[in-house]
Amino acid sequence: MEGKKPFERLSTVVRPVNYDLTFKTDLEKFTFEGKADISVETSAPTKSVMLNSVSLDIVQVAFKSQEQSFDKVEVSFSKEDETVTFTFPEELKVGPGNIIINFLGELNDKLKGFYRSKYTTPAGQEKYAAVTQFEPTDARQCFPCWDEPAIKATFDITLVVPQDKVTLSNMPVKKETKDEDNKLKTVSFERSPIMSTYLLAMVVGEYDYVEEKDSDGVLIRVYTPLGKKEQGLFALSVATKTLPFYKNYFNIAYPLPKMDLIAIADFSAGAMENWGLITYRETALLIDESNSSTATKQRVALVVGHEIAHQWFGNLVTMEWWTHLWLNEGFASWIEYLCVDHCFPEFDIWTQFASSDFSEALNLDALKNSHPIEVAVGHPSEIDEIFDSISYCKGASVIRMLHDYIGDRDYRAGMHAYLSKHQYKNTFTEDLWESLEQASGKPINEIMSTWTKQMGYPVIKVCQQMKENCRQLKLEQQRFIADGSHENQTWLVPITICTQSSPTVPVHKFVLRGESEMITIDNVKSDEWVKLNVGGVGFYRVHYAPDMLRQLISSLDCKVLSPRDRLSLQSDLFALCRASVAKIDDVLKVVGSFSHEDNYTVWTDLTSNLANLSILYQYTDFHDSFKAFLRKLFTPIMGTIGWEPKESEGPLTAMLRSLVISQLGRNDDKDVVEEAKKRFEQYCNDGVKLSSDLRGAHLKRHEFYNIFKVYSIALGHGGEKEFESLLKLYKTADLQEEKVRILRALGSVKSTDLINKVLDFAIGKDVRSQDTVFGILGVTGSAEGRDLAWKFVKKNWNELHERYQGGFLLARLIKGTTEDFASEDCLKDIEEFFKVHPAPSAERNIKQSLENIKLNISQLERDAPVVREFLASYI
Repeated sequence: MEGKKPFERLSTVVRPVNYDLTFKTDLEKFTFEGKADISVETSAPTKSVMLNSVSLDIVQVAFKSQEQSFDKVEVSFSKEDETVTFTFPEELKVGPGNIIINFLGELNDKLKGFYRSKYTTPAGQEKYAAVTQFEPTDARQCFPCWDEPAIKATFDITLVVPQDKVTLSNMPVKKETKDEDNKLKTVSFERSPIMSTYLLAMVVGEYDYVEEKDSDGVLIRVYTPLGKKEQGLFALSVATKTLPFYKNYFNIAYPLPKMDLIAIADFSAGAMENWGLITYRETALLIDESNSSTATKQRVALVVGHEIAHQWFGNLVTMEWWTHLWLNEGFASWIEYLCVDHCFPEFDIWTQFASSDFSEALNLDALKNSHPIEVAVGHPSEIDEIFDSISYCKGASVIRMLHDYIGDRDYRAGMHAYLSKHQYKNTFTEDLWESLEQASGKPINEIMSTWTKQMGYPVIKVCQQMKENCRQLKLEQQRFIADGSHENQTWLVPITICTQSSPTVPVHKFVLRGESEMITIDNVKSDEWVKLNVGGVGFYRVHYAPDMLRQLISSLDCKVLSPRDRLSLQSDLFALCRASVAKIDDVLKVVGSFSHEDNYTVWTDLTSNLANLSILYQYTDFHDSFKAFLRKLFTPIMGTIGWEPKESEGPLTAMLRSLVISQLGRNDDKDVVEEAKKRFEQYCNDGVKLSSDLRGAHLKRHEFYNIFKVYSIALGHGGEKEFESLLKLYKTADLQEEKVRILRALGSVKSTDLINKVLDFAIGKDVRSQDTVFGILGVTGSAEGRDLAWKFVKKNWNELHERYQGGFLLARLIKGTTEDFASEDCLKDIEEFFKVHPAPSAERNIKQSLENIKLNISQLERDAPVVREFLASYI
């Protein structure tokens, strides 16, 4: 990318072998004293050693070995490079030695490094915990170190803390002694295995826990806020199933003696896979059986599965450098679904993968400002940009495609070989391909390099010729670009094909290697449909010839196509329409074929695509007509599922009810609006129970559009009274999940005054810093709210940038408040603002937002007259 800073990795002439670290924390002054006694090995004479260090006050440095001893060492810093250099009076000799460093640091409020997290006790007291978040490069804020994933070492941790605090690290406690005079205790932990600095973790605070041993005898604990240990039981049950599942899948035992999962009150990410001490947001770990939604349970299961997978894939075997981040995140994002499918088959989780990770990746990777899965990373400031949907979602999607191509048996054999060969070491992407290639006998490196080293993906254009009892297909590929432009780029594409007589089992598989290929499918009748990409596993879109598409669409009502195939068919159509390949009126006609759809995930993906259109049509004079079109679409399924759960219905039905009510309420269905307002009033005023599935947000990517449930419907069709009622619920809510869904729902208000109140509230003292972004994004569901949110961001830019600088929350805020505009004036305004107010860690997100705005403008200009005419004849 433009403006990359020159960067050199640290020298390993002097290399750490073991860090013996001692920290004394002060939770009143928010400071800590540290001592690092680092055992090192010097491989060549050198007079200086460079480590990473930032925001630390280094008090004293010494070096000792059998032959040398220096107490006076010159210390110099590079703030820009986040390094400290120790220059010794004479050259260090080859061999072992120890660098001893005394330093001081701050328990900061930036949600990274060694930081403070505020919590409230059951008695109502505000207190603080000390916790860590080191990935990707913030261990250096806690202690001077070689803060690179390939420079591994072992760790001995000692913490001096108040006696009443729970004290945790990666390993079990080795020794604990109490100092009765000053009410402190010294807790030492067992030595860790060799690992990267970013996986080290420490927690000091007040927590309850629940525990259980898994089937292999590993002690698993889930730590919760005081008085809430029952909220850790669901995650505990998932973890005790998951740990043995991965042991069996990889055929390698979990290598640590314990596994802790802990809910942290203030946490920037969803979770972090620190080896043996996994940290989570409360909403990603805790489940209140009376107040948590079905969607939240599902999310907790996925996040627990994701982080535990990292204990092998990421921690035991680690990427050599951040260029290979996708190895960690893409794999874990794939196997979390495999794990949850094993634990909870009733979730039909792979179909949901298609509507979440898969669709998210396809949409982002269609932009010209996407990036390859594997991105060359230099300076640490570039790392945050690749913690995105390409690394996670596209990474997971191409691994899913690869797994399908190889087959589970050979895939597992290759994974075992890879982890066994490289355990406690670092790898490149090619090392994984080598192991899978040897296990499968297939050209994995040749195929997968086309998917990891170039950005984008293909659209496969297919047409047919009907022969007697067979079908001849011509397939052509080129890169799919959201604006409809052409680029002759090719991939090695694993193609699968099914037919009407074999709708779920492929009748033909092959790898498309060039720009085009002719194939013949035998035993296909003239009236049978033929479909590419069985189950939507391949990471590509399909553009069918009109006659093939008509045959496929005719099967939608009878649901002969599997849910994943129904989903991929409509998903491709919407994308082709945005790229001006398919006509919008034809797409809307196909949408009507889904009026009797009964699958939750198909509805979810369809709803997301329709939501994108509705956002655009807010800027037209026919938005109300489009709402009427959507009401007509959702009314039949509402009549089927109703407001009340039926006996023994599954979790997907509960989630579908939530989705349908959300959409009908969002689109002003009178019956749904009145019922929602009645239930809201009864819940607020009379204490009548309101199902958690119907209250408010569950964490979907189209956040504001899917949160329009009872809370949002009541606010969207109410005023100051309803706003104050919901605000009161927020302030009295004890469950963080409930606070988050209320915060997101607050943005459904309609008046300018109330929208501004929501924005001010989101940045105020009652909202945790980690949640402010979601409060701001909550108002962007309407055209006016979007405009006010962007003005608010500009007005408060300095505070927001300072608060989230260098983190993914800033990128999420920028993207969420900018990408849905649809005018040249807004485009110019956003461009000019970021010229004056650069945000390096979100540079690519800004470019993606600007590209999306241009696409919105083009799509609206092209399609608005056609949609206006279509709706006039349809409604």
